[in-house]
Amino acid sequence: MHVLKSALALACLALLVYEGASSPANRCGVLGQCEQVNSSRSADPVTVSLYYESLCPGCRQFLVLQLMPTFIMLNDIMSVELFPYGNAEEKQVGDKYEFTCQHGPDECLGNMIETCVMKKVPSAAVPVIYCMEAAENVVKAAESCLAVFSPETSFGDIMACVNGNEGNQLMHENAKKTAALQPPHQYVPWVTINGEHTEELQQKAMNSLFLLVCSLYKGEAPPGCKLGQKAVKTSYC
Repeated sequence: MHVLKSALALACLALLVYEGASSPANRCGVLGQCEQVNSSRSADPVTVSLYYESLCPGCRQFLVLQLMPTFIMLNDIMSVELFPYGNAEEKQVGDKYEFTCQHGPDECLGNMIETCVMKKVPSAAVPVIYCMEAAENVVKAAESCLAVFSPETSFGDIMACVNGNEGNQLMHENAKKTAALQPPHQYVPWVTINGEHTEELQQKAMNSLFLLVCSLYKGEAPPGCKLGQKAVKTSYC
């Protein structure tokens, strides 16, 4: 994870196109050019859905080495859905739910923080979660990652969601969506492409999500698809 912290976190900060009138990219007109390119994409984006756990090593590796780099390069032809739950279990107690996670209470907390980030700051959720998963300690990194990518958002608001009924119900929704997978998930990371999961799609996503998205996009492929991406070995939980 030290490599993830150094090289990849810096790459994310350098490459991520972040909206904002004060950004150098906006001032020099790059964002305007991107909008023109994006508007020329007439086909539906490829939807990549990741069912994962916040402390699963294989999930973290896939999110950091595959999903985020691919999203940076191909965000105009793909959309991302994240469901942090995985192999957790839930038990209803009164009108609330108690969750038990594969990698312990810290994973449950990490899952909940990331779920509430997606609810409260959807526009910055992917980079915030990437930042957390690339850090040495996922949970401890949450506040600083939020400050970097959504400085106007109070971490207290995120934790109010985490510790309140809202977060509890959001995690229950993650549990229901995970349980409804067809075929049922057998491991994490579990990837669906446009709502479909097959072992062939899973292996292609694990080897090179970048090449898979490029191959499935039905419109004119962006120039980046011609560059390719090396295969990456990953693991499961």
